[in-house]
Amino acid sequence: MSQLIYAEESAVVPLKPATASARPAIRVNQANVIYPAADQPVHALKDINLTIRQGEFVSFIGPSGCGKTTLLRAIADLEPITSGEVLVNDMTPSEARQAGAYGYVFQAPVLLPWRTVLANVKLPLQIQGVPPERCDEIAREQLARVGLKGFEKKYPWQLSGGMQQRVSIARALGFEPKILMMDEPFGALDELTRDNLNQQLQQLWFNEQRTMVFVTHSISEAVYLSTKIVVMSPRPGRIVKVIDSPLPAERSLAIRDTPAFLQLAADVREALVEGHHDH
Repeated sequence: MSQLIYAEESAVVPLKPATASARPAIRVNQANVIYPAADQPVHALKDINLTIRQGEFVSFIGPSGCGKTTLLRAIADLEPITSGEVLVNDMTPSEARQAGAYGYVFQAPVLLPWRTVLANVKLPLQIQGVPPERCDEIAREQLARVGLKGFEKKYPWQLSGGMQQRVSIARALGFEPKILMMDEPFGALDELTRDNLNQQLQQLWFNEQRTMVFVTHSISEAVYLSTKIVVMSPRPGRIVKVIDSPLPAERSLAIRDTPAFLQLAADVREALVEGHHDH
């Protein structure tokens, strides 16, 4: 198992062209989400069409209320769509959830305060009926993977916010999902902790090539992490532009000072502005 760690000097490795021809992991076709209301229905998502291929790291970015989280939750079977179609590994979101096709990391760690770190990571495995010894083994492996070996007996309140979020990631990875969905998991953290976790998450993706779907408000975070950036408009949430990243697959934070990074960030910012003006 590769640990969730950061190498000080990253080799420049181009993005693998295989991702362009890889089979779709997620497909969204003409998806709409409309919330009923007493006065006027709220159109949260409008005519969303999107394909995410195996091994891609895809970020959703847009203004508050644009439907980023709604789209992620629809893919994860946490939100019903009003019309259209969502497929995850050629299954409905409900079938994919029951098959353990993906892990989900919420904005807040959502850890049970009365359970130890180890017990929190074991919980989904226990619910699935994994034998106790295997539960313990997997949970310890995942905690080591995110750099928390030695913290198994701690309680959530004894950890920093960044460490709690790493426990949440370890829990999501416990049943080895091919797809990991993350809803703005680092938004509440200080900048240095966020940078550190971005480094670790990027290395995890590079080493294991899981499909990652990530919600963020941060242009810098989206550009640093992603192979593809999905820019969304204000409500009703539409996809304004899908931007493929030209950056190398393995990245250090130093890449944020390069012309390629700055240009990509400018392109994302321009698309966000255009989406707002076109609304």
